[in-house]
Amino acid sequence: MSLFGTLFGNNEPYKDTKNIPNWIPLTTENQLEELKSISKTHSVLIFKHSTSCGISNMVIKRFEKLFSEEHQSLKVYYLDLLRYRTISNEIANRFEIVHESPQLLVIKNEVCVFNASHYSILEINLSRFI
Repeated sequence: MSLFGTLFGNNEPYKDTKNIPNWIPLTTENQLEELKSISKTHSVLIFKHSTSCGISNMVIKRFEKLFSEEHQSLKVYYLDLLRYRTISNEIANRFEIVHESPQLLVIKNEVCVFNASHYSILEINLSRFI
């Protein structure tokens, strides 16, 4: 990757999944109903990521480092905002949140119980959602 790409991000999909081996790509609106259903029994996380944003690239890498063995049971969906902006808009509509990027949402019992953006994502205590 070029220096420019390193500093300001790139348009490649996020592939570094060392700590979160079970990223679930969010690519259809139908999956929103599926994850709402799952949220009745498990917390579901949605990470909205802009592959062209340097801040988003930095935050997603640091977010992954928050995951320990105890967090492996969390369902974590990954949304590539550049490819699936309409899904991001639908998320904002269904869960009544303002779109931001990067952004992390926690869905429990079909509602968004937590959301954070930018560096605030890194302050989350993941254990409280297990």
